[in-house]
Amino acid sequence: MKLSQRITHLTEGGNDGWDVFYRARQMISDGYAVTELTIGEHDIRTDASTLEAMDLSARQGHTGYAVVPGTDLLRDTVAARLQARTGVPTTRHNVLITPGGQSTLFSAHVAVCDPGDVGLYLDPYYATYPGTIRGGRSCGPINPDYCRRRVPAARRADGGRRRWRDFVAGQYAEQPHRLVYSRQTLEGIAEVCRRRDLWLISDEVYGTQVWEGEHISPRTLPGMVERTLVVGSMSKSHTMTESRCGWIVGPETVISHLINLATHTTYGGSGFIQDAASFALNAGNDLEEQVAEPFRRRRALAVGILAVQNTIGLVSAQGAMYLMLDIRATGFSGDGFANALLDTHAIAVMPGESFGSAAAGHIRVAMTIDDDRFATALSTICTFASDLAAHHPAVG
Repeated sequence: MKLSQRITHLTEGGNDGWDVFYRARQMISDGYAVTELTIGEHDIRTDASTLEAMDLSARQGHTGYAVVPGTDLLRDTVAARLQARTGVPTTRHNVLITPGGQSTLFSAHVAVCDPGDVGLYLDPYYATYPGTIRGGRSCGPINPDYCRRRVPAARRADGGRRRWRDFVAGQYAEQPHRLVYSRQTLEGIAEVCRRRDLWLISDEVYGTQVWEGEHISPRTLPGMVERTLVVGSMSKSHTMTESRCGWIVGPETVISHLINLATHTTYGGSGFIQDAASFALNAGNDLEEQVAEPFRRRRALAVGILAVQNTIGLVSAQGAMYLMLDIRATGFSGDGFANALLDTHAIAVMPGESFGSAAAGHIRVAMTIDDDRFATALSTICTFASDLAAHHPAVG
């Protein structure tokens, strides 16, 4: 008996670069003190007022099955939020509530990709994007060489040219390279989507963490509301990572089919968590700014620390809770550097190779521990890189 290609090809036989993360977690489980700078897990927890709202809802009995599309209250809240922030008319019928952003991404690809279709995504990308696209397509893994051979280049709005594989399923602004695309670039992507009749899946979970430029949803651009699916969640904006509450916003027809998919898969989300999410979204910008402020502050700390060394390069850090650091001067790959750093200093970071070939020779550092520990860890990383560059320039 054999398993389906859909499941066996999710990671093309690999692990999508999570080895260092799992090794660090095992070390912690074994009693080692590890400074973990891997995943986007806040060092503050869900706000007490949100937890109180969650507790009240549960105690009042909202612990049974919630309606599959999501509660009317939360769907209305999400719709009103997006309409207020983008100016695009949005109602509950454009919204499906899901058990987290990752579930939403998978559902979106199931909705718009047939077997044999090619999903285009940015390199570097978030580590789960390729597997999500492979699973959503219900067929074998994507071959980047195939995409390069078969898909023509597309003209950018600035007059340059970019291969179609660079136009992605995902919000190109925040994850994982933290570059915030300009309106001009987004308009160029929108033009390609309109001209080639493409769907655009925009992962906007980091829309509240933009340090330079502005967050622009492609759904706001001319001709894009009917071909854009927006992914959002409570995880990053409101420190509700394990509450597993997200949403997808799109045309009513797509949402109606996605409700049918949810009926056959997740069967919706928890009602008391949705009530807490509604409460948190209605708490206003102050709560979201409170969540974002530590990362803004630590980004400034990092810029200062990196400015006084010359081994590590900082890739544009315009948004989100991470830094992408260029460590190629050490002679190490991102994977080799991350493993050596964990072995030598018990500091865990993500190898750049986890996010695609374009991020090879880089590491991603999550700014998710308190300021003093973060500054100490980053300084240690810089010293470690400097020592490697001086003594092991040819190691890979």
